[in-house]
Amino acid sequence: MALHESAEMYLETIYVLCKKSRSVRSIDVAEHMGYSKPSVSRAMGLLKQGGYLAVDQEGFLSLTPEGRSVAEKIFERHTILTRFLTALGVDASTASEDACKIEHVISDASFDAIKSSLEQ
Repeated sequence: MALHESAEMYLETIYVLCKKSRSVRSIDVAEHMGYSKPSVSRAMGLLKQGGYLAVDQEGFLSLTPEGRSVAEKIFERHTILTRFLTALGVDASTASEDACKIEHVISDASFDAIKSSLEQ
């Protein structure tokens, strides 16, 4: 299953929420993202079918190893790109918003170059 930007955003959100609390449900994702419950429920079903997400009998969400891998990659990109943009002088809020857009389309080569430049 090829992931679209929205699926990556859901996985990243679940990852971030799981870092804050072990008990994350679809309603938490909906509230965090500002999306409707039916939209989030549909997305959770698709992520579950794709093997990226598990949902237990009580409705708690957990990322599968594949889902966690994707989420960690997107989260790292968001973090690094935000740092990069703020280092260039972009205010933190704008940098985070722009990083959120860029993180889904930037090539691995370009991202690795940006990451390396920050590590120097």
